[in-house]
Amino acid sequence: MRITSTSCICPVLVCLCFVQRCYGAAHHGSIKVTRNQTKHIEGETEVHHRPKRGWVWNQFFVLEEHMGPDPQYVGKLHSNSDKGDGSVKYILTGEGAGTIFIIDDTTGDIHSTKSLDREQKTHYVLHAQAIDRRTNKPLEPESEFIIKVQDINDNAPKFTDGPYIVTVPEMSEMGTSVLQVTATDADDPTYGNSARVVYSILQGQPYFSVDPKTGVIRTALHNMDREAREHYSVVIQAKDMAGQVGGLSGSTTVNITLTDVNDNPPRFPQKHYQLYVPESAQVGSAVGKIKANDADTGSNADMKYTIINGDGAGVFSISTDKETREGILSLKKPLNYEKKKSYTLNIEGANTHLDFRFSHLGPFKDVTMLKVIVGDVDEPPLFTMPSYVMEVYENAKIGTPIGTVTAHDPDAANSLVRYFIDHNTEEDRYFTIDASTGTIKTAKIFDREEIPWYNITVAASEIDNPELVSHVPVGVRILDVNDNPPELARDYDVVVCENTKPGQVIQTIAATDKDNSANGARFHFSLDEGLSLNPNFTLRNNEDNTASILTRRRRYSRSTQDIYYLPVLISDGGVPPLSSSSTLTIRVCACERDGRVRTCHAEAFLSSAGLSTGALIAILLCIVILLAIVILFITLRRSKKEPLIISEEDVRENVVTYDDEGGGEEDTEAFDITALRNPSAAEELKYRRDVRPEVKPLSRHHPSLSLDSIDVQEFLNQRLAEADLDPSVPPYDSLQTYAYEGHRSEAGSISSLDSATTHSDQDYNYLGDWGPEFKKLAELYGEIEPERTT
Repeated sequence: MRITSTSCICPVLVCLCFVQRCYGAAHHGSIKVTRNQTKHIEGETEVHHRPKRGWVWNQFFVLEEHMGPDPQYVGKLHSNSDKGDGSVKYILTGEGAGTIFIIDDTTGDIHSTKSLDREQKTHYVLHAQAIDRRTNKPLEPESEFIIKVQDINDNAPKFTDGPYIVTVPEMSEMGTSVLQVTATDADDPTYGNSARVVYSILQGQPYFSVDPKTGVIRTALHNMDREAREHYSVVIQAKDMAGQVGGLSGSTTVNITLTDVNDNPPRFPQKHYQLYVPESAQVGSAVGKIKANDADTGSNADMKYTIINGDGAGVFSISTDKETREGILSLKKPLNYEKKKSYTLNIEGANTHLDFRFSHLGPFKDVTMLKVIVGDVDEPPLFTMPSYVMEVYENAKIGTPIGTVTAHDPDAANSLVRYFIDHNTEEDRYFTIDASTGTIKTAKIFDREEIPWYNITVAASEIDNPELVSHVPVGVRILDVNDNPPELARDYDVVVCENTKPGQVIQTIAATDKDNSANGARFHFSLDEGLSLNPNFTLRNNEDNTASILTRRRRYSRSTQDIYYLPVLISDGGVPPLSSSSTLTIRVCACERDGRVRTCHAEAFLSSAGLSTGALIAILLCIVILLAIVILFITLRRSKKEPLIISEEDVRENVVTYDDEGGGEEDTEAFDITALRNPSAAEELKYRRDVRPEVKPLSRHHPSLSLDSIDVQEFLNQRLAEADLDPSVPPYDSLQTYAYEGHRSEAGSISSLDSATTHSDQDYNYLGDWGPEFKKLAELYGEIEPERTT
């Protein structure tokens, strides 16, 4: 088999084509194979070998991206069986056979009809076979071969992750790694230099550099300062063919930002500052701001302000605003222009986060001097005291002075001051004040027992500037005067037992006084001296603001006197002393032996009748029981017996309830039972008297019917027809019972229904011969017979 590969097309691939042709000459040249032959070798016997195949294969190659007008020649197939007479036919099957690759079935030449892309498919697997054109029988077994798509440099390198954003700290050392970029090339990395990429920097020098092989970007300068320049845009190029001329290239952008480090100390823009603060500034308020500049950002610019010395360190304080990084100057104590007109402060601003790598650039703090000038302000009058407390006796006359308030103008002008009271509450109307001197006087008479304390507000203003007003609170305490006599602490219920003994304490009393302890804490109790000596009771002063009431005789009787009245005189220890008289009511009661009260005069009538409380309760209980029995008896007499069927409706709908007991023997219009015994006994048909019939009754004497020849069936049918046509009866079926036993027989009826209306000649004397079992029956019929005879 002879295989001829394609000719070299691209001049660049001359060497490749030469190597391919040499390889084909060595391995794919014309090889003649003799089938079923033996090869003789000296020293060896004849050996039979399996016939060799007449195909010798290797890979075919076809260039990608072929743009010529004619199909690209790939190679040639030739079989040793082909004598050139066209008897051999070549067949090609497999991937792309007939569409991409075609073969001349006579010569075996293979061509590519389409432009191929190695990046989409690198090789194709096909099958070739030589058959006899006349018989279509294979001359050789089918064989497989590969057509590889040969790469050309048709893909530029690409940065799949670009553009890039990266940061690097400022002041970094030269050669600090920033980022590694990677470009990919879709060409065949195993064939030539089409996929061999080198990196270079197009923009960003001299600040950054890139490694040609690895793509690592590094800093190229020492101490790059963020405060000088923060952002850099670096353009990196990747070129294939190892960077040679004619290679394809791609580029990407790397945006590099320098991050901040604390390499700049804070600095005050000025070494001396001056601040004006009015003396009227409130304590705790902010009076000024100061700021030190720091070129750093974030936490590297955080700082703290302090007052390190100066005569105003005790008057002012400084704090740091974390948002604006300013020092806020506040007032700790009130200012007074008349006492001190200026203060000097030394303020320090220092970073709170230090980086010791840059300590040689420090110190990271700065100091400035601040002079505070106090401004003079026309101030309101100033009271000599922050508050006043004054006292006055109750019942003092109107116009009594109770005290004086004093205020002055703190300014250098020392203007005159006018006083007045703010009448905002009712309490302020109890006092007046002298506008010039500030003396406060009473305007009403006070009662300490009603209001012991008053709170008022006194205001002072300058005469020259009435709008400047200051206020001061004044408390007025009302002093006590002994103007309230003592009285009993409460209403006492005094009880004396009938069996009490002389000198026995029956009650201890106490007193109270509305005045304070200085005028009423000491009480004295006594009996009214203007009255004669009390023979029943006496009073003993206990010297502890209490008194005891004692009996003076042995026994007391409720029947004689059940209530006693005892006047008591109470005096206090005030100046002058006051006294009052109160009368105690003493009741006489019956007591047990242990002193417990059993009963008083309210139950005297029970005791005289000899009835105790238990007896009274028993009597009342008996009366209640008797009343209950009487009521129950009357209720039972009046109640009626409930019917068995309470409801007027019955589930069977055929029961009619009548509350009628009949008229007894005198009721001749009641139901005639003889009509049920025998139809012949019904001489006339009777209708209901309570309902007027609306239809004519059937004839009672039908011409074809007689009493002797009437049939019971026809009689029943007649009654049924009358019931159906009667509108006064209920519209439902009802049960009607007829006690008819048929026509009379010769033997007579054995029923006893006719015994009261008919006469029989039967002789019942034979019943006496039937034996003792019928003795009673014989006696009965024996008694009936004489009655009939009589």
